[in-house]
Amino acid sequence: MRQLAPPRPMLAASVGVFREGRVLIAERIVEPAKGLFTFPGGRVELGETLAEAALRELMEEVGVEARIVGFVDHVETIVRGPNGEPSFHAVICAFAAHWVAGEPRPSDEIGQTIWARPEDVARWPTTKGLPGIVAKARALIGTNP
Repeated sequence: MRQLAPPRPMLAASVGVFREGRVLIAERIVEPAKGLFTFPGGRVELGETLAEAALRELMEEVGVEARIVGFVDHVETIVRGPNGEPSFHAVICAFAAHWVAGEPRPSDEIGQTIWARPEDVARWPTTKGLPGIVAKARALIGTNP
């Protein structure tokens, strides 16, 4: 039986957490983006604000608490099958935050985590546009100590 794509894009939120000049990136161990480093994040649930969803996903995925500084940008991810039809579409709203507590740990969705220097993020395989989002988040963090 052919699996049908969801009828509309999924809304998601993620968060770039900064601590002592470094940003937390996490390796996804499940699809979508399996094997790539990205910010912790996931689906927005009914009744949640985008920021609430980002912080909930951060805690669920890596066990870290943070304080949101502001909205950074959005990223659209569209995956197409062999016939060109979309099989996955997400609009991910990225935030920047300061670390508050907790040490990152693996979960069902996350393998390795790294406190990376922002300028080094592109050294790892990342989700589309992550180095640019990190640069924007770093600029926002720099203006909000």
